[in-house]
Amino acid sequence: MISELSELQRCKGIIERKLDWGPADAWQTTDFENLSELILTETGVSLSTSTLRRIWGRVEYNHLPSTTTLNTLAHFAGGGDWRTFVRQNKTSTTQPEPEPEAIASQQKPRSWKQLAWIATVVLGIIVASMLAFDKGEPQLEKNTFRFGSQPVTRGIPNSVIFTYDASASPTDSVSIQQSWDNSKRVLVDKNLHKHTSVYYEPGAYEAKLLIGDQVVQHHKLIVGTDGWAGLIDRPKMPVYLKRNEFLHSDHLGTNMKVIEQKNIPMQPDPPLIKYFNVGNFEPVALQKFSFSSEVKSEYSEGAAACQLTYISLMTDDTPIVIPLSVKGCVSDLNLLSVDDYVSGKKADLSALGVDFSNWVRVSCESSGGKIRYSINGRQAFEFPLPSRPIRIIGVAFGFRGTGSIRGVSLKSGEKLVFEAM
Repeated sequence: MISELSELQRCKGIIERKLDWGPADAWQTTDFENLSELILTETGVSLSTSTLRRIWGRVEYNHLPSTTTLNTLAHFAGGGDWRTFVRQNKTSTTQPEPEPEAIASQQKPRSWKQLAWIATVVLGIIVASMLAFDKGEPQLEKNTFRFGSQPVTRGIPNSVIFTYDASASPTDSVSIQQSWDNSKRVLVDKNLHKHTSVYYEPGAYEAKLLIGDQVVQHHKLIVGTDGWAGLIDRPKMPVYLKRNEFLHSDHLGTNMKVIEQKNIPMQPDPPLIKYFNVGNFEPVALQKFSFSSEVKSEYSEGAAACQLTYISLMTDDTPIVIPLSVKGCVSDLNLLSVDDYVSGKKADLSALGVDFSNWVRVSCESSGGKIRYSINGRQAFEFPLPSRPIRIIGVAFGFRGTGSIRGVSLKSGEKLVFEAM
């Protein structure tokens, strides 16, 4: 346990030096969000912001991360899996360090050597035990397990009933994970066949059935909305908006009065307000689509000075996320175009810095094997179009504080599929 904690500290130190974001004690929530996206891009595994905050000591947590999490951190740190990462450190530290003169002068040479020998033996036992424990689970026959799901209703929050058969499991360590976020994993009885989970936000999820840390079955799950849905993001559970609190004849958005009536302060941490429309139109293939909308951030007081805003095209794969801010804050932005990720800390995202005193028109379209992004009619970025089939299933908007949306349009080729405001 002590050895693994020491290795985890070393791994975190390597990651901090790799990122070069300054002291980790000063990292903000957006830094952990950015780290989560970087890890996903580089390793293909998602570690949630809450998991990363626990690992970096922002939330009290007295247990070691799961093997999957340790493997992912080691991979991102450049050390292969966790077992390899630990072994490399063991190899690099086998040469004994010189004895400090002060200690040598105070202790007899024989007793110091005995102490060093005992310490070496104890360390060897700990490392050997850890490596023996982490030899990996035997690969299971996945076709002996069954896993399915069915939402209870339409809209959010929404309970999903999972049906599973894990009776062939050689262990009682059977769990169901709601999505890529391993903090949403719960143990289930291998001799039962039903489990229910609540989804608080809409979107495309990949649910998993696991034996130990081994995924034996998984499938995609769409949690849709009943028309437009609005919510205020909170740590434990969102605060949901009534339609008359954000849905208007010529635009979509709420105001400070509505937020304050729900006892949610605007300072010092302005709330993230989200709007969704998921599963209410025919899925649109990413290979030939066009999208446009106009947005306006309307709150810039105090800690909301950056007016952070995003537009997302939610897909049955990785989403498209287009962030916006005032010009001085583009370093905090992260653009995600399915398989391509660009951080404002390592690239010029100045095209995404805008003047929110006027409506900002954001559009994107695919053609000629590219996805092109435009701000106020001027092309800002283009990225390769993934070759695999991907479909747009919904749209989402987010504002740090209050903001409005109008003129939403989504086309498949020349066919208008979805329009609002």
